[in-house]
Amino acid sequence: MQIARAILFWSGFYIWTFVITAVLSISFIFPFHTRFKISRAWAWFNLCWLKVTCGVDHHIQGLEKIPDEAVIFMSKHQSTWETLTYQLYLPPTVWVLKRELLRIPVFGWGLAMLNPIAINRSLGKKALKQLLTDGLKHLQSGISIMIFPEGTRTTAGEPSRYRPGGAMLGAKSGHRIVPMAHNAGYFWPRGQFFPNPGTITVVIGEPIDTVGKSASEILQEVETWIESTMTTIDH
Repeated sequence: MQIARAILFWSGFYIWTFVITAVLSISFIFPFHTRFKISRAWAWFNLCWLKVTCGVDHHIQGLEKIPDEAVIFMSKHQSTWETLTYQLYLPPTVWVLKRELLRIPVFGWGLAMLNPIAINRSLGKKALKQLLTDGLKHLQSGISIMIFPEGTRTTAGEPSRYRPGGAMLGAKSGHRIVPMAHNAGYFWPRGQFFPNPGTITVVIGEPIDTVGKSASEILQEVETWIESTMTTIDH
């Protein structure tokens, strides 16, 4: 039954993803905020469909802590789930992601319309420079940034290294960082075909000031909050 439910979910997911990314790929005539609303339709349907087919629901704590200004969101990254959900609840935001995603036919074309900061992680310092330059431009224009400090999806419950890019952007820009923790990795693990039923919890922390702090101080503060919060919401 679980496999059948997963097949139903993925069938709907891929069909709706194709429809929305096809629409996005020809949405260049619209401003960014309109394109972002279109992407929310993708997130809304897939989250509803995930609940109906696989019994995966969610609960978010701390939405009221998101300030009415451009910020840097830094979150745990364990699953495909958060890439859906955050689009539905966060203000207009651009994402830092690997450049290879933009090369996927239709999906990548639609993704490009959301103005992501697409980096080639193999370039090292050049990729970091791009993150800082492009990130600063978005923040100054009033658009928030989503960064997964671990760089890639990780296995729930296993430690991982936090990368300094987001903290360096915070130190350079002076914009606050909003830390986020969740336990989606226990319900929709990386590489698992069928999600496990249950309720995913997301906790949004108080914004962290970056003015007058070094990147290492900021990163330590973000990591400490996220990892300590994870111990309270693990499955």
